[in-house]
Amino acid sequence: MPDTLVLMFHPSPATSRVNAALAAAAATLDDVAVVDMQALYPNGAIDADAEVARLLSARRLVLQFPLQWYSVPPLLKAWQDLVLTRMYYIHPREEGDRLMGTPLLVASTAGNTAAAYTPGGANLYPLTEMMRPLQATANRCGLPWASPFFVYETGRLDDAALAEAGRAYAARIESWRRSVPGRAAALPAIAAPARIAAGAAC
Repeated sequence: MPDTLVLMFHPSPATSRVNAALAAAAATLDDVAVVDMQALYPNGAIDADAEVARLLSARRLVLQFPLQWYSVPPLLKAWQDLVLTRMYYIHPREEGDRLMGTPLLVASTAGNTAAAYTPGGANLYPLTEMMRPLQATANRCGLPWASPFFVYETGRLDDAALAEAGRAYAARIESWRRSVPGRAAALPAIAAPARIAAGAAC
């Protein structure tokens, strides 16, 4: 399994231009696996067992997605709710504890200009502030946080600018991998005990 796992959450991968180009650039790197999550789960029926095994098999994790209404796409939120809740609140010793130490890099795209994401801009807050829920999640889960990678003005990028964005993304992943040690070892999933009764924890 790969050293680095890139999970791309784009609600319409068939029509994606920028996220598709970023994913393609990441896929050219050695020991990187890119998974199109929307293509894998078009109906939103996430296979929790498969996702836990996928996470535990890699030493680094990248979450890639377009910003949607100042938040993550619905499938990424559903993935967090299902997979991370299971790993850290239902089976913490068998799964969550074993994922701790996996470095996390977030890569997000936005349609507006960088200036729009400032206190005086149309969107009021910088993208770094909009990533705070993910940063808090990473902190709770013991996933070392890195400065996110952003691409702005996605609807205005010509082919040359898009190619440059892809190169910058690949370079960011490589520099991150050089500077941040991965989790000590990729771990196979182990059988978890029976689920706790519904409502036993809230």
